Amino acid sequence: MKQFKLGLVINPIAGIGGSVALKGSDGMGIAEQAIALGAMAKSNTRATLALEILLPYKENIIIYTASGDMGEHTAKALGFNTQVIYKVENRLGDRLTTELDTEQAVTALITKDIDLLLFAGGDGTARNVCHIVEDKFPVLGIPAGCKIHSGVYAITPKAAGRVVELMITNQLVSLTDADVMDIDESLFRQGIVKAKRFGEMQVPSELRYIQAVKSGGIESDELVLQDIAADVIAKMDDELFIIGSGSTTAFVMEELALENTLLGVDAISEQALIASDLTEPQLWQLIQPYAQGKVKLLITLIGGQGHIFGRGNQQLSPRVIRAIGKENIIIIATKAKLNALQARPLIADTGDSELDIVLSGYLAVITGYNDQVLYPVASPQ
Repeated sequence: MKQFKLGLVINPIAGIGGSVALKGSDGMGIAEQAIALGAMAKSNTRATLALEILLPYKENIIIYTASGDMGEHTAKALGFNTQVIYKVENRLGDRLTTELDTEQAVTALITKDIDLLLFAGGDGTARNVCHIVEDKFPVLGIPAGCKIHSGVYAITPKAAGRVVELMITNQLVSLTDADVMDIDESLFRQGIVKAKRFGEMQVPSELRYIQAVKSGGIESDELVLQDIAADVIAKMDDELFIIGSGSTTAFVMEELALENTLLGVDAISEQALIASDLTEPQLWQLIQPYAQGKVKLLITLIGGQGHIFGRGNQQLSPRVIRAIGKENIIIIATKAKLNALQARPLIADTGDSELDIVLSGYLAVITGYNDQVLYPVASPQ
């Protein structure tokens, strides 16, 4: 089992005003007032409930977090391998943190190539996380605030732990977009509920088959492939798309009414074929004029083996993959194909061990229209 990199941020004062009828912790001086009234923070306790689910796997988990009550104390108390990558400045005293602490901690965490950002708080905390992450990185909230209107939270702390457990044990976990909502606490304290949407973030959830299925819950391959193709085509803009080999990528070309090299690499731009059966030197020359982010690589996996690089697509050399960038790689597969791997990871065997390690971790795999799952990628080592 590969090591799972878990980012952890706890808002230690989340919801602290709830027990003393202050309706949350947002607003100047509210947390201090709540503490003066005898309120006790519970977010670390709720984070503990989530992390306890992961104790059987702690030898395979490294937690990156912030100092003190923002994650360090809880993670270390449970015996997890813990690395503090953000030091809290005690601007307001030992027990108080600010929105700035949350945002700076999240900023530091996402530079560590973590597999998931787990955070504990309420809707205000979700807003802070969303401000930094937006919808570009998978997150999951542990409910710990007074206000939980956002869809980025698990229904309970233990439920959050269970979802992370699915990821650690290489189960298929859907990646969905969820709204970040918050209400105006100043109005809420006056008995007025006014909610506002502040954005959305990517959230892992339990496997949900939303594609068309036959009776018995078995995917209809052709219908699912149509859904996958429709999702990919809807995302095409003015970028150069490199189309890897395989029958799944060939189906996308078929839906575009374009000729395809089943066992080769083609290139399209603005949904038109511009090059077929490219060699590695031709491919390298083709991508040179394009700016970073303007070249996308569409690939699938070899059924039963799980290789995404190094088997049948050697045209995609280390220098080509590096130039395109990990963030611009689009993997497509049916859930049936992924399930057939029996939880084994996808394999990146580029011939460059350093690049294989860079490509390792959890990547999104498009499995239908507006449907993705997070799936582990490992290097041969």
